[in-house]
Amino acid sequence: MNKKTRVTILFNEPYPYDEYDNVDEDKLDFEPYFETTVPTPEEDIETMRKALDKQGFQTKAVNLKDRFSTLHRVLTRDRPDVIFNLVEVFNDSPWDEFKVAGMYELLKVPFTGAPAITLGICQRKMLTKQILLANGIPTPRFKRYSKNSIPKRHGLKYPIIVKPAREDASTGIENESVVTNREDLLKRVQHIIEDYEQSALGEEYIDGRELNVSVLGDAEPVALPISEIDFSEVPPHLHKIVSYQSKWDPSHESYHTAYPVCPADLPKTVARRAQQIAIRAFQFMGCRDYARIDMRLGKDKKLYVLEVNPNPDLAPEVGFMRSAEVYGLSFGEALKKIVELALARGG
Repeated sequence: MNKKTRVTILFNEPYPYDEYDNVDEDKLDFEPYFETTVPTPEEDIETMRKALDKQGFQTKAVNLKDRFSTLHRVLTRDRPDVIFNLVEVFNDSPWDEFKVAGMYELLKVPFTGAPAITLGICQRKMLTKQILLANGIPTPRFKRYSKNSIPKRHGLKYPIIVKPAREDASTGIENESVVTNREDLLKRVQHIIEDYEQSALGEEYIDGRELNVSVLGDAEPVALPISEIDFSEVPPHLHKIVSYQSKWDPSHESYHTAYPVCPADLPKTVARRAQQIAIRAFQFMGCRDYARIDMRLGKDKKLYVLEVNPNPDLAPEVGFMRSAEVYGLSFGEALKKIVELALARGG
């Protein structure tokens, strides 16, 4: 009998996940479109574990719970054939994500997804944008604000969207992030600097369509069918953006007014160009195995890369997996492909 490949799904959820568990729909002042009860990270991990087992792997999941001793044990005493890396934060700091991947590399344990250097760079939004521009990949014009003093002539055209310079998963992006005058720009920059303890990134807001282009592979990556966030039902008092609330908060109106559509209804030439840009961004940023490139198709018909997301969310029927399904891969088959890419690369 062939020995099964041992896969350890490694994640880090140190606190009970109950932030949105008790949404009282009767108290909402809008009609929810999606379910208001969402799976916990642990439930999503268990779904992945079962799917990988069905694909013929011997799979277990380990929650680090911010314990370095657990990480060290998994990588040494209980060393698997491959780590499915789902660690996004450590010691309450998303900036330590790349350090965990660095441990895999130092101990030569094969692992899925982006290498440590890519995880570190992609979390620095301005550095990412500089790399993209240096390689001819379009991105909105931007400025870095590290203090509350902003000159009247700052070089950007309103409206401007203001984000934390070193966060992901739409953290710090809210409806108030889109500003149309200097007074609101100053307020938002001050909010980011004080509340998130980091510089603010201001970039020109691109009025247009939001596209998610997922990429699968390593040496020969493939762009999957494009998914679009449809903002046509977003009410006038909300900006047409992917805010933190629209992604993660089922008690918020924006969560229920932006709908994913896959495949996106795009002219073939536009879709082909978006996929080509996504693959180039994937390669220039050093992504591996799977990633999602978020971009805007402006009303000027130009494409602008907003974010490069290594190791994006792999929950069923969400983001990357939505595109993988349209491509022809089941949830389990997509996970199996990611594991096989890591195994072929080795430690």
